[in-house]
Amino acid sequence: MGKIIVTRKVPDKFIEQLEAIDTVELWDDAYTPMPRDKFLKALSKATACFITLSEQIDEEALNAAPNLKIIANMAVGFDNIDVQLAHDHNIVVTNTPDVLTETTAELGVSLTLSVARRIVEAERYVQEGQWQSWSPYLLAGKDLYRAKVGIFGMGDIGKAVARRLKGFEANIMYHNRSRHSDAEEELGALYVSFDTLLKNSDFIICTAPLTEETKDKFDKQAFEKMKKESIFINIGRGAVVDEEALIHALNEGQIWACGLDVLREEPINMANPLLKMKNVVIVPHIGSASIVTRDRMIQLCVDNIKLVLAGQEPLTPVRG
Repeated sequence: MGKIIVTRKVPDKFIEQLEAIDTVELWDDAYTPMPRDKFLKALSKATACFITLSEQIDEEALNAAPNLKIIANMAVGFDNIDVQLAHDHNIVVTNTPDVLTETTAELGVSLTLSVARRIVEAERYVQEGQWQSWSPYLLAGKDLYRAKVGIFGMGDIGKAVARRLKGFEANIMYHNRSRHSDAEEELGALYVSFDTLLKNSDFIICTAPLTEETKDKFDKQAFEKMKKESIFINIGRGAVVDEEALIHALNEGQIWACGLDVLREEPINMANPLLKMKNVVIVPHIGSASIVTRDRMIQLCVDNIKLVLAGQEPLTPVRG
């Protein structure tokens, strides 16, 4: 008999489902990743593994897992997995699409409003005892109402963000590797070139996945083309942004502010200059972090493992 490896502490109701089909080895910590050496050792007897974005599935990991049948990734993105190599080892890879779309879009709009209206800065202002009086432009921010919003990546999450922005009567532009006529018809979104998106947007919201095409897409040249009063939001993947270029753009006043749910290095290095900037809001990759959505993501991973170990097709396979 093999084992099902679970690399984060999850509620017992999910573990019990897995224990009904095989032995479970659980890393009993909700916040700290399973150490790499322990993970590799656990893989040696694993038939299935339930992982998060913290676990890297590379050649070393796959060679350590001779009996592995499925990698269930608790995320939509799967840039932590060498999918083609996994398939070469006859291992199924699954992710958790669809169930987190609306929740992630909510976070994207929340982050946009937090930056635009300087909510975090204002909260600190009060907590630090600075609220002694009032002035006409005290912590004055930017309006999202009827703003020009550019969405980079008009997938499911991008569309969900756009639907919410219609409530603000925002003028929505988007850039994607292909046009989406459904988004244009439903949301009145205008397809534009990447350069046009950069030059004309008051807000740019990145929802794109990490691919060879999108890696470092927001580089020095991109930020130089953006409006000086613009706000940049990233809820896609950290490596879509050249972080040094972003820091330079903020320092030089090339953009007004930014909000980030994702970074190149996660957790963030506490020496990162972005942490010292008042016009930057950073949250710890919590796009899908509602209780209902996280339950659905975990259940989808469990269901995929059950199906594959029973010799059936999973619900959400990643094609390579």
